[in-house]
Amino acid sequence: MTQAGLAAARLGTAQLNHLIPQISARQWELPSACAGWRVIDVVAHLGALAHEAVEPPAPDPTVPTNRERYHDLRVDQRRNWSHAEVIDEWVMYAPRQLALLESAQTPPRADDPVDVPGLGSYPRHLLANTMAFNVFCHTRYDVLAPDGPLPFGLPPPTDEQVGPAVEFMLAGVPQMQGFDLNPTVTVPLVLELTGPGTMTVTILPADRPDERLKIVAGGHGEVVIRSTAMAFIAWGTTRKPWRDYCSISGEAVSAIPFLDRLNII
Repeated sequence: MTQAGLAAARLGTAQLNHLIPQISARQWELPSACAGWRVIDVVAHLGALAHEAVEPPAPDPTVPTNRERYHDLRVDQRRNWSHAEVIDEWVMYAPRQLALLESAQTPPRADDPVDVPGLGSYPRHLLANTMAFNVFCHTRYDVLAPDGPLPFGLPPPTDEQVGPAVEFMLAGVPQMQGFDLNPTVTVPLVLELTGPGTMTVTILPADRPDERLKIVAGGHGEVVIRSTAMAFIAWGTTRKPWRDYCSISGEAVSAIPFLDRLNII
């Protein structure tokens, strides 16, 4: 199971909760590094995710099917809330979300597939990594300097935080963009990530047009994309251009279409 994902989600939540009392009313209104969202909107997004995990909304055919637009909608619904109301939702529901994620680590339901609209299907236990990724990514890249506006510091990220976030991203690679990525992978692409969260995986071409890409552990190809795992979180979500952070050995032309199109939400 992904106990590491649960531990990372707990740590990221604790770090965000440590920051919240330090943020002034003026700073809550500053633009974050997430386009169109203020700092307070980032917390609104995380609070909305926690709320929906605990109390799933009724199906609504009018909401956007595109996951990014769906997130924008939920943030927009909270734009007239006070800072205190936004923070209260996060503080109320994040611990309850963590409790649910802990229960999801226990067999026999831990491996049950859970559909996440717009993102794919994941084993229930891996949803802990989803929260770990969301809190880590938004806090470190969208809120805090150097990319975000807030000048507060946190301890340097460790394997225990970065690894689970990257694990979720890799689980999403074959799913989040549907079959849009399939034509971009024509040979095995080795992704070699270093630093905190270090790991090596290979992205294999789909066997048939109606199947998805496969990701397997280890390096099994001649085309190697190298990056730090921390940078992968940035360029894999298109926050940063991959060309500034990746080196490619082997036939680079085989990796470029994939790197150009990848966009993990």
